[in-house]
Amino acid sequence: MARIRAPEFPQDFVWLNSLPLSLKALRGRLVLLDFWTYGCINCLHILPDLKALEQKYASQLTVIGVHSAKFDHEQDLQGVQQAIARHSITHPVLIDQQFRIWQDYTVRAYPTLILIDPQGYIVATVSGEGHRSQLEGWIDQLIAAQEDHSEWTLVNNPVIIQPLATPLAFPGKVLAAQDRLFIADSGHHRVVVTGRSHSLSGERVHDLQQVIGTGTAGLQDGTFEEAQFCNPQGMAWDERRSHLYITDTDNHVIRRVNFKTQTVETIAGTGQQNRSLSPQQGSALTTALNSPWDLVKIDQNLFIAMAGNHQIWRLNLTTQQIQTFAGTGAEGCYDAIAPEAAFAQPSGIATDGQRLFVADSEGSSIRAVNLNPPFEVTTVCGSGDLYGFGDRDGKATAARLQHCMGVAYDPNRLLWIADTYNHKIKRLDLTIQNCQTFYGSEELAEACDRPSLDEPAGVSLWEQTLYIADTNHHRICWVDLGIGEMAIVIIPGLCSLDVCLPH
Repeated sequence: MARIRAPEFPQDFVWLNSLPLSLKALRGRLVLLDFWTYGCINCLHILPDLKALEQKYASQLTVIGVHSAKFDHEQDLQGVQQAIARHSITHPVLIDQQFRIWQDYTVRAYPTLILIDPQGYIVATVSGEGHRSQLEGWIDQLIAAQEDHSEWTLVNNPVIIQPLATPLAFPGKVLAAQDRLFIADSGHHRVVVTGRSHSLSGERVHDLQQVIGTGTAGLQDGTFEEAQFCNPQGMAWDERRSHLYITDTDNHVIRRVNFKTQTVETIAGTGQQNRSLSPQQGSALTTALNSPWDLVKIDQNLFIAMAGNHQIWRLNLTTQQIQTFAGTGAEGCYDAIAPEAAFAQPSGIATDGQRLFVADSEGSSIRAVNLNPPFEVTTVCGSGDLYGFGDRDGKATAARLQHCMGVAYDPNRLLWIADTYNHKIKRLDLTIQNCQTFYGSEELAEACDRPSLDEPAGVSLWEQTLYIADTNHHRICWVDLGIGEMAIVIIPGLCSLDVCLPH
């Protein structure tokens, strides 16, 4: 069987985390190419495997991320740099312009891994998740064959990612309640709790009440000072019991924060990723989850946007049973009754009590799930197409969004949408089925002397106040919907490392 030499990298392409590399210069080393795009949940799932392989085979293997952007915004270099920092990626990343390298290697899916031997020939190609042991087997065989007759080429030290020294780091979601504001300080692996907003010298100030979590990634129950999270995202508040529910996304679990006892406990998930896509049900603490990203509480049920397997799940808090509620597990945008419908990386969820509204990020659409039989799933905004993204206001499915990640319900029959990759907040009027940009365009920001947004991933409404998680700007924005006033939320005394907001 003929051996296939790996195509050389274009000389003029941009590299991040590294000086420009070439396969010729890497002869004598194993090279693992990871074709990815940073909004893809499956691409994010394999990052721990890549890090483990880098560490295990540090003297023999070079991992190179080839970033081939799906969405228009993902072609923006600054966005890729932010993603590298957010996910602590230390290996070199090559920016694949117009899918040139993707086409050279005949890649067909995200993520795809291609292993290249020390002589520069392709020896294996796999797509999807869960291939770490298979890759280790191939690498071990290549090392054994190489050791007798070749020295391994040395490589530069990997990049060291420093924790972001800002009071908030990549906040993913925000939740406003009657007398509290909850912030998922995702990049710092903790939850920040503040009191009510008040004005001080023209700024919106929230007094710091609690910081939940050590700030170090981990999975640990215990007191607020002992607990550990890993990339916490969505939250739901139970006022009567003083419980906060949290999707602990990278730990693949649901956590419950008890404000009466000041403790954190795991109530669903095993801490291991569930790779099965078939409908499931079972005891909450013995059923593995897959990147839960957001949740909403209705009576004694938590409805969970399970981004990792493209489904909506339901957790019964009384029986502690969890099950698939909607979605086949196949990634797609297909309207049907709940068990037959298809979602595409649901990342935000809200409710009016009769329906669930889902920000289906990879489909760039808002989906509605009827909570009454026959539990129909419909598309209420956006194309309902994996590649039907854009930035266009208009009627319902004629409107276009781009990787929307957050949604909040307004009792005035409105939906507030974090249109993440368009850097906008949009408003969907459910009565007339019309979607319009509310905030975020450069023109509006300039006219109103307001700051622009950068990948906002979460929104929350309390009465006439809209809170926005302005993720890549590491801040929370406050909007008075009555008068249109906007400000940045200031939290005096909130610290990260040696950086604190002043008292």
